[in-house]
Amino acid sequence: MFTRGTAAGAAAVCAVGVLTLSGCTFEDTGGQSTGPTGPTATSTTSSGPPGASPSRSASARPTPTPVPVTGPDQKLATMTITGGFAGVNQEVVLRGDGTVRVTDKGASRVRRTTAAQFRSLRLLLGDPALEDVPSFTMGSGAYDSFQYTLRFGGRTVMTDRSGEEPALDRLIDALDDWLPRT
Repeated sequence: MFTRGTAAGAAAVCAVGVLTLSGCTFEDTGGQSTGPTGPTATSTTSSGPPGASPSRSASARPTPTPVPVTGPDQKLATMTITGGFAGVNQEVVLRGDGTVRVTDKGASRVRRTTAAQFRSLRLLLGDPALEDVPSFTMGSGAYDSFQYTLRFGGRTVMTDRSGEEPALDRLIDALDDWLPRT
């Protein structure tokens, strides 16, 4: 992920021509997200299934692959959302059989994903960029913000989404889509 300082540095390096041999490109969007990954410096991208991050050149991150399923009872991902002014407490669990269990306001509901939705969620979970996400990222000063606790791939990540973690944000958004809208 690029901050404005590192993005400017990357643009300067590209302008000097140091990375031109690898085909480096850079788009300045003024800090605004331009798609599923936001501003990037990359050599090649290709489109894939919705929700999947673009592939990178051979020298960058490998293309995400769907996380394996070992059985129908396997919990591929669990996301708990708490906090906010109203005291939200919601949970989304993606299971190996393609079901999603949603708990909101004490009531649980189980829904089944389509094959395409299940593959898309598994691709998001298989994004190598998730390996670089810190286990704990909480900003200061927002006392009524939501806290997200995600368990996937043998790890736990806690965030209030104040950091810039595109792979994690895509996963949170995809799981959040299963929650009921009030």
